Amino acid sequence: MDIKLDPSRDDLPLMANTSHMLVKHYILDLDVDFGNQVIEGNIVLFFGDGNRFKKQSRSTQETFQMESEEADIFRTAEPCHVPEVDSSTFSPKMGHREFAVCGKGDQDAFDNDGNHDNQERDSEISSSKYCCDTGNHGKKDFLLVLDCCDLSVLKVEEVDVAAVPGLEKFTKAPKLLATPEKLRCEIVHDLVALPADAWREQLDCYTRCSQAPGCGELLFDSDDWSLQIRKTGTSTPADFPHAIRIWYKTKPEGQSVAWTTDQNGRPCVYTMGSPINNRALFPCQEPPVAMSTWQATVRAAASFVVLMSGENSAKPTPLREGYMSWHYYVTMPMPASTFAIAVGCWTEMKPKASPPDDLMTEHSLPLPPSEADLRYDNTCNHMEYPCRFQSASAASQDIIPYRVFAPVCLEGACQEALLWLIPSCLSAAHSVLGTHPFSRLDILIVPTNFPSLGMASPHIIFLSQSTLTGMSHLCGTRLCHEIAHSWFGLAIGARDWTEEWLSEGFATHLEDIFWAEAQQVGSKNFLTQNQYERTALRHVALCYSRPNKEETGHVSASGASVVKHGLNPEKGFMQVHYLKGYFLLRFLTRTLGEKIYFPFLRKFVHLFHGQLILSQVIPGILNIVRDWLECSGIPKALQEERKAEDCSPSRLARQVGSEVAKWIRVNRRPRKRKRGKREAAFEKLSPDQIVLLLEWLLEQKTLSPQTLHCLQQTYHLPEQDAEVRHRWCELVIKHKYTKAYNQVERFLLEDQAMGIYLYGELMVSEDARLQQLAHRCFELVKEHMDRASAQVVTEMLF
Repeated sequence: MDIKLDPSRDDLPLMANTSHMLVKHYILDLDVDFGNQVIEGNIVLFFGDGNRFKKQSRSTQETFQMESEEADIFRTAEPCHVPEVDSSTFSPKMGHREFAVCGKGDQDAFDNDGNHDNQERDSEISSSKYCCDTGNHGKKDFLLVLDCCDLSVLKVEEVDVAAVPGLEKFTKAPKLLATPEKLRCEIVHDLVALPADAWREQLDCYTRCSQAPGCGELLFDSDDWSLQIRKTGTSTPADFPHAIRIWYKTKPEGQSVAWTTDQNGRPCVYTMGSPINNRALFPCQEPPVAMSTWQATVRAAASFVVLMSGENSAKPTPLREGYMSWHYYVTMPMPASTFAIAVGCWTEMKPKASPPDDLMTEHSLPLPPSEADLRYDNTCNHMEYPCRFQSASAASQDIIPYRVFAPVCLEGACQEALLWLIPSCLSAAHSVLGTHPFSRLDILIVPTNFPSLGMASPHIIFLSQSTLTGMSHLCGTRLCHEIAHSWFGLAIGARDWTEEWLSEGFATHLEDIFWAEAQQVGSKNFLTQNQYERTALRHVALCYSRPNKEETGHVSASGASVVKHGLNPEKGFMQVHYLKGYFLLRFLTRTLGEKIYFPFLRKFVHLFHGQLILSQVIPGILNIVRDWLECSGIPKALQEERKAEDCSPSRLARQVGSEVAKWIRVNRRPRKRKRGKREAAFEKLSPDQIVLLLEWLLEQKTLSPQTLHCLQQTYHLPEQDAEVRHRWCELVIKHKYTKAYNQVERFLLEDQAMGIYLYGELMVSEDARLQQLAHRCFELVKEHMDRASAQVVTEMLF
């Protein structure tokens, strides 16, 4: 099964055979060793039957389509051109693959994890040297395959759950009539099936089972992408052990975790959220369909704080001298890829000052619940778990408990830019979407090598230090974006990973709406005035999305799959799903009107939380999705809308255009201004307006050093947020403004979340001094730089 892949062209394999067995619960028991840069210990996996996607998802979809009054509106609001289909090239077998239509093809898509058959990969698994005849009446041993990469697996054993006192009650068969192997499987089978109201007892039993002794080692082998486990004489998944313990340790070079130093120079480690997700942190099942719960106990030196995806705000428990233990748990089933952990010398930041008077006023009242909300308040169609959407107290909780952690050197920046924003942003999100899916939130300011502005995981958000500079605008919008992922991306996940727009498109769309609400700006006024600048900027970046209609990949009969282009290091820097999803949802909002769109969105959240979905669950939207997301370029409807906006831009956009004209006139003046000639009077601009102004000025062939100096002084560009400074650095590089080269260097060192593109600009400048600057900065940061980022920069420089 050893597979050698070329990252430039190959796909990332998802090897776990989830169609045979599904992990229902993980228990991790780990030690963090900063000296050797490894995490080691064991993980216990509890399995349930690997049945196909539950039929309840289909019934939820049908309910949504039949009972949604807005469905007809969606169907009539489709101005996009839909190409005609050549019937000679269409067959029932390819129908659901190419067009994802409802009906039989749609059900097949759900049944196959949103993907399709891969006979070649299935044969690879079945022909493995471990699937051999063991004399069991000619049958081959069943092979359990887990996703695994860059892990040293030391031992795998079956856990003797039958040795735990009191667990006999979980099996219906009389103990004396069952074989030990059958009894252990039945105990786990009934344990994972306990009802949601018994979650405390269930977690306790999981814990006691994880501490049970082993009852026999299992044979295992590993390759670059998987861990394969078998038990001699066991030919079917039903007979395979349903509770196994894996002893392992990570490798320093593993791509799932980043070992680095924080802004104070102290060691720390955190999960990367890389394309390989968590498979280099623990053996797991990576396909989204493998939704599970987890518990984790992590031990580290007493000077470290352990943060993790968990429903509880864990407090450390003292162990032997100098060490602490931290315990977290999650009762909402989610894909293993959503698990996040960070260990470092973080300090909890608590607000010391009141929010600025010019931004925050008294909280507005939440939006009144629509009839749709009331009708679906007590209806949940997901697998059973203790759901906050069924709790009246959770539904009325507009601000969930939260904590903020950062290196102590960033305390001032957190106080000034972040802490006072959080309550208003949480409240704004609640007013738009309703019940917060998660009971609490930790926010961590991650080290400088973090490769993006933010990342959301259950109960924890990672934010780049780049969000803390300048005014509150960038910090607020990014915080709102990550908060939006609690609903779209976590509580509601994409069943097919190429449908990232269901996560990133919604989050990009909602960040504007949440931020407007947090600032007490009426959403209608905001959408028609202030949003123009952000929309204009997103038009600049919009180019293509899924031009080849690529699905996540093929799924074999065993459930193994691939992620298209998952090994491409440039994949993480693509904004396609953010932008095209944003424009699609913005178009729908403007077409339907807010009085229809937002109640529809709240009902959508009520119906699909806790589930994995595909685009076709949204009634009447299939043709729009196909024309907007699966085709390259800008859709015709969007081009027409853009032309209309250009003909009647907002007041704020007209103001930017007027300022650009002033700067062009200033740039055309002679170097020596005539006596008595007055300088142009420039207006005060918002950060978004400054970004748009700089974007337009980048289109100018030449800008003089005097003009650039005046730009810097007028808008105090070195003190602005990272988005403004990024555009300013582009101008500096393009026009070789030597006096600001130090600002480019500072950006590359301190704003690694956004600076990758600048390396390319420096190299194509064909200026020796700028190219030397690029090489010098890369030498300073490459040791700790995110691996994918370092690979992309290396290709730019060499």
